[in-house]
Amino acid sequence: MKTTKILFWVFNGLFAAFMIFSAIPDAMSTPEAVKFMHDGLGYPVYLLPFLGYAKILGSLAIIIPGLPARLKEWAYAGLMFDLIGATYSAASIPNPQGPWYFMLIFIALGVVAYIYYIKKSNLQKAQA
Repeated sequence: MKTTKILFWVFNGLFAAFMIFSAIPDAMSTPEAVKFMHDGLGYPVYLLPFLGYAKILGSLAIIIPGLPARLKEWAYAGLMFDLIGATYSAASIPNPQGPWYFMLIFIALGVVAYIYYIKKSNLQKAQA
């Protein structure tokens, strides 16, 4: 139980931190984020703040204890949709600013974080 809780906090903390740090430039619509979103990927700039705030809220939802399980499930799903969409977008542009496959590391981190969320939830149900 103790090992599962520790691993839960390690992986979910890392995953949430990555998502929050990647969301801050989007939420603030920094010039670099605007340039990459519009010029690099070809998406409208108005998506930046929406995606940034959604990633921040989703990240907070997965690490704040006591929130309903359904909300956490939706948060994990939304964050994974964001990562998968970003990976697909990066792989689809003709001259990407970097290789797209590095995103697989963060997708794997999200999967492991979710696995430990499920393990921790199952342990809590078994104790109740």
